[in-house]
Amino acid sequence: MQGKTLFIFRRDLRLDDNMGLIAALSDSSEVVPCFIFDPAQRKGGYFSQNAFQFMCESLAWLDRALRARGSRLFLFRGKPEGIVARLVRQEGISAVYANGDYTPFAQARDRRISLACGKAGAQFRLFHDALLHWPDEILKPDGSPYTVFTPYFRAASRILPSRPARNRRSNYFRGKIRGEGGLPVCKANPNIAFRGGRTEALRLLARMGEQDDYAAKRDFPSLGSTTHLSAHLKFGTVSAREAYWAAEGKLGAAHPLIRQFHWRDFFTQVAFHRPGVFGHPFNPRYSGVRWTGGKAELEAWKRGMTGFPIVDAGMRELASTGYMHNRVRMIAASFLTKDLHVDWREGEKHFAQKLADYDPCVNNGNWQWAASTGCDAQPYFRIFNPWLQQRKFDPSCEYIKRWVPELSGLSAHRIHSLEKEEPPAGYPRRMVEHAREAAVAKAAFRGGRG
Repeated sequence: MQGKTLFIFRRDLRLDDNMGLIAALSDSSEVVPCFIFDPAQRKGGYFSQNAFQFMCESLAWLDRALRARGSRLFLFRGKPEGIVARLVRQEGISAVYANGDYTPFAQARDRRISLACGKAGAQFRLFHDALLHWPDEILKPDGSPYTVFTPYFRAASRILPSRPARNRRSNYFRGKIRGEGGLPVCKANPNIAFRGGRTEALRLLARMGEQDDYAAKRDFPSLGSTTHLSAHLKFGTVSAREAYWAAEGKLGAAHPLIRQFHWRDFFTQVAFHRPGVFGHPFNPRYSGVRWTGGKAELEAWKRGMTGFPIVDAGMRELASTGYMHNRVRMIAASFLTKDLHVDWREGEKHFAQKLADYDPCVNNGNWQWAASTGCDAQPYFRIFNPWLQQRKFDPSCEYIKRWVPELSGLSAHRIHSLEKEEPPAGYPRRMVEHAREAAVAKAAFRGGRG
């Protein structure tokens, strides 16, 4: 039995079904629950204020939950390894517990924490918590990682995730710690699509049974027929296991929503085994593709002023709410890379800066899929036609009219006709012709193949 230990919350902002926290409480006489604000995470151009707002709301919920158990969330700011080393010495911590993460940034951070713990005389224990299956659990028969989703999904489906574990323990530290801080003042986005905290996550989880027609409705952005759990899964206000078993119990193991949970795991294990995907194509054959789109094209796309209504609606929804419907994300990403010929890394970065549900591994996987540079990606010669996508998935233009008010007075027929007709005053003319640019994109990929 350990004495006083430290548990570091990260993307696991809940008490129930928290693998590392439950282990710490089981092993220790008392556990100091803490969160460390690392200034390095705000650097590098990939910081999302919307994600930060969601996280702060979730931390506030976590603090209230701990106070109900006689403790609180101890907050610190600085380099995690320095904070941990100080707490080990100052508070007599015998072991530090945390749940692991799988990005290069997170793994480098944990190596530094492990080294700091060793020097200070404390153990450092990491647990798998964020996924249904940790990255080394689902491998090919030869021991190598999967790079195609369908065989990965078949293999993963044969191993059921563990059942969620209730946390009934209350042996949290109840004292004071020198040097602790408080929650930062967060500039709130009143239009944000997601509210943080486990109470909201459980409300969404309870509605899982409403997804029985998910397959038929999920691609229509005006219907809102998705779980809206993505930010909660990213920050762990609900566990992947809780989401899986809620879906399995209410919808059945064969429901297509289960497949989406495994896509999240798949992209994460790809990034874990191939960290070079951050900044480079997964498929080196396409390293030579020339991205000829420039700043003007990128800025028009960011502002939702391309003249392609479904693209503009999605980009404006993202700018306002920190969210974009998944089908529209695919359309917008394809348009940036295949119609405007802008490097996929620019789109990846912009989404990172705006999404409340920003997950580096999933965002990278989705962008490389759309750009045809990733594993199991959309073939470069299959290019989304934004006009056809618009007619198929927003036929009445309800979604478009909601986010592009310049078009709200037009009929759906008139909006769809903007493919060939001139737009109304105040809305830009389509900046490119899709058929021509699709041909240019195919030629660029053929010419850039290694």
